[in-house]
Amino acid sequence: MKRFSWKVYLGAVVLAAMLLRITTSLFAGPSTAPRDSDRKTAQRQSTAAGQKDTRMSASPSNMIAGNAIIEPSDRETKVAAAVAGRMGRVLVEEGQQVARGAVLVQLDDAPERAALEAARGDYAAAAADYDKAVHGQRREDVQAAIGDAESARARALQSAEVRRRIEIAASGGASTKDDLDRARRQAESDSAAAVAADARSRATSAGSRPEDIAAARARLDAARGRRDEAAGNLERLSVRAPIDGQVLQLKYRAGEYVSPSGDPIAVMGDTRTLRARIDVDERDIGRVALGAPAFVTADAYPQQRFQGHVVEIGRRMGRKNVRTDDPTERIDTKILETVIALDSASARVLVPGLRVTGYIGPNK
Repeated sequence: MKRFSWKVYLGAVVLAAMLLRITTSLFAGPSTAPRDSDRKTAQRQSTAAGQKDTRMSASPSNMIAGNAIIEPSDRETKVAAAVAGRMGRVLVEEGQQVARGAVLVQLDDAPERAALEAARGDYAAAAADYDKAVHGQRREDVQAAIGDAESARARALQSAEVRRRIEIAASGGASTKDDLDRARRQAESDSAAAVAADARSRATSAGSRPEDIAAARARLDAARGRRDEAAGNLERLSVRAPIDGQVLQLKYRAGEYVSPSGDPIAVMGDTRTLRARIDVDERDIGRVALGAPAFVTADAYPQQRFQGHVVEIGRRMGRKNVRTDDPTERIDTKILETVIALDSASARVLVPGLRVTGYIGPNK
């Protein structure tokens, strides 16, 4: 009985110790400050005589350390299409430098191009009608209208003379009543035609009425609007670079369907200089200052420090942006985003999206 109680007691002690260790890890979180053992390891002599020591020393205890991520000089720019459609042509490659306004991707635009050509034709016809209304008939048309009026007057005079002669002949019995009626009707018809031709001649010489010009102007404005609308619909299918920068990623290929609500078509950024966005623990925000010296380290380049300085400090606490693979990492702690501007030399080595460790020193 005593032996059984001793085993139960020992198991309870071990279990309590494990629970205490787990609880401490969860509430304390991973420490970002270097340990004494790490400093001693970094200070060990490991180079042969006559060789240069390129090892890094552990960061001083008065520096703030935190997980960080590399980003372009003004963050990444996600480029999306304005409308849904099928990818037609991809005109750039990843890593290519492009200027603002350059076409990155052209969506399928055959129907929109046809609509634009039709709208341009309608606009050209409306513009011609408007010019005709404003400037009136050509000189040749005016002269032709005047000639028609003179000819109609001459026919009317001739018909009137024929009617007069037949009336005289009919009064003497030399002409029948039917001949007289035909002469009278012909004279009346030619007189009316002369009046109409004279009116057309005056209208042609006077030019268009204000109402006709206004109507032609309205038709021209409507045609211009349809043309501009068609051009706008076509332009929306051209995905252009919003900034001067480098194409960091292309997420679609030709023939694939894209939607404005889906993933962006491309990711861009100005990589001539880089920045590091570091998560500063809420316990350390009182020690961060603009202009403070800083540097970052990367696992890919263990013997290098990439120097910089603090250029931006967040104004609101938030959740962590950078997660490590440490299973004991606390994810419920609050952080303050702080941006480190790196020296230009880092742009030749580091790439956006790379996880690094940032160190911020006291402001001198």
